[in-house]
Amino acid sequence: MEVKTYRASSLQAALEQVRTELGPDASVLHTREVKHGMLRWIAGRQIEVTASATIKVPSRFPTSHAHTAPTTTKPLPPADYDDFRAKYRAALKRSDEHSESLVEHLSLEADRAKSNELHQSLFELFTKLIDAEVSEEVAREMLERVRSGLSSADLNDRMLVNSRVSRLLEDELKCCGPIRVTPGIRRIVSLVGPTGVGKTTTIAKLAANFHLREKQRVGLITVDTYRIAAVDQLRTYADIIDLPMEVVSTPREMRTAIARLSGLDLILMDTAGRSPQDDLRIQELKAMLAEARPDEVHVVLSSVASTASMRQATERFADVGATSLLLTKLDETTGLGNILPVLRNSKLPISYITNGQNVPEDIASADSRKLARAILRTESD
Repeated sequence: MEVKTYRASSLQAALEQVRTELGPDASVLHTREVKHGMLRWIAGRQIEVTASATIKVPSRFPTSHAHTAPTTTKPLPPADYDDFRAKYRAALKRSDEHSESLVEHLSLEADRAKSNELHQSLFELFTKLIDAEVSEEVAREMLERVRSGLSSADLNDRMLVNSRVSRLLEDELKCCGPIRVTPGIRRIVSLVGPTGVGKTTTIAKLAANFHLREKQRVGLITVDTYRIAAVDQLRTYADIIDLPMEVVSTPREMRTAIARLSGLDLILMDTAGRSPQDDLRIQELKAMLAEARPDEVHVVLSSVASTASMRQATERFADVGATSLLLTKLDETTGLGNILPVLRNSKLPISYITNGQNVPEDIASADSRKLARAILRTESD
């Protein structure tokens, strides 16, 4: 008992493969359109036909009037065929694939072939998005929205297609702008996040920019007393920039530190890296921030982390009052598309991006247009 599967861009082409290899007396057991996966976008529409030269069922091929040699294959006994058909149909049902009958394929073939044709402009954008680590699901969704909103002639305009996709990306990449400091009105900003994402270096960049370039009165607080040399690292930056700094290890000390820095315009708070899976440490951080009452809480995420890791971090740190996301290490990543599902899930905007270790240079306020163009690699921002 031999069963073979054939794929082609149309039903007729798939049936021709069956005729050529198995002969005109072959039986078609199943037909379906392949609707999932990257294959649809790369190869266009794909029709799958499952057939056999040994299993005999009433033929669905057009009857030929030409003389053909008698077949030597034996039909399966009714009981064996019924058993095979039952098992085969059960397997198809478990696959969760949507199937269409042969008659349905024949009636829809002409109408759908042209509409499902993949334009070269969409193919190029699809590969760009995948290279930028945009998930296949999100990439296909965006290109489908572009295709449904443009005529065939418009799809041949690469600049127009790129512009539409860039606009969709901009809508996804919500940004909230930089920290806004008003002289004489104290503002407290805290950075939180997993370990190793660059919170302390980012605090130093922000402090240097606000104090040295914008001439604001800035102070630092660190509650990162767990990591070896963390306090010394921030103290070194404070000494270089000439800023006051407080070290806090308990909520009571936090009240005292805030009072000592009450005359400043901006207080930047560095916190210890916390594993999103460590509920106890997350609760400790929450208690500390409740005492400080920050105006902004930026969740710092490394852009080289996986989508799953970033999503878990944003979900856990949302409990401590997160107001925005801050992306670091853009100079180390191969693409920014992995942040899109995180933004959809968390609804938090992006405040800053960092792209190196240099203080204070390698930091910038997030800009949705530049980030979108960076994903599409249309400029070097």
